[in-house]
Amino acid sequence: MLKGFYPNELIHSTYEIDFEAFYRKGYRGIIFDIDNTLVPHGMPADERAVALFGRLRQIGYQVIMISNNKEPRVKMFCDAVDAPYIFKAGKPNPKNYKKACAQMGTDETDTLFVGDQIFTDVWGANKAGLYSVLVKPIHPKEEIQIVLKRYLEKIVLFFYQRAQKQRKMEK
Repeated sequence: MLKGFYPNELIHSTYEIDFEAFYRKGYRGIIFDIDNTLVPHGMPADERAVALFGRLRQIGYQVIMISNNKEPRVKMFCDAVDAPYIFKAGKPNPKNYKKACAQMGTDETDTLFVGDQIFTDVWGANKAGLYSVLVKPIHPKEEIQIVLKRYLEKIVLFFYQRAQKQRKMEK
C-alpha cells in the first residue's frame, strides 16, 4: 500500500549523490526540486548549488527544476544556476515530470528525480515512472503544511527502511 511512496534511493544530501555513477548507468537527465533539496526554503542559489550545476553539465546531463512555487521564487534560483524550470508544477501530478523529460529530450528510462518530500516529489516521480532519489531536508525551517506532512513521512520512511532491511536479508 505504501510502496508508491517509497523512493528508489534515500541519500542524506543532494550533494552526496554519485552523479557520475548514475551517468555510467545510462541516466542523462535530472529533474530537481529546489527548496530544501538544493538550498534552504526560499533561499537563493549558493556557491555549492552553482558548482553542482556546472559539474552536472560537464558530466553531460540535461537538468531542469520543477517546483510548486510561484515563478519569481523559481526564476531567481534557476537564473543563478542557468537551468530551465517549470513553476506551479502541481506535484505530485506526473504531467509536469513528463513535460520536464520532454524538454530535456529524455524519458522515464534515463531520467532521475531528486527531491526532499515524499508526498509531492517522490510520489509524483514514481507515478511518472522515474527513478526517485529522496534526500533529507537541508534545513528544519519549513512552512506549516510541510511540517505536518513530515510526521506522515516518518511513518512511510519507517516501513520503507524496514522493507530495505528485509530485502538485504533475503539476498
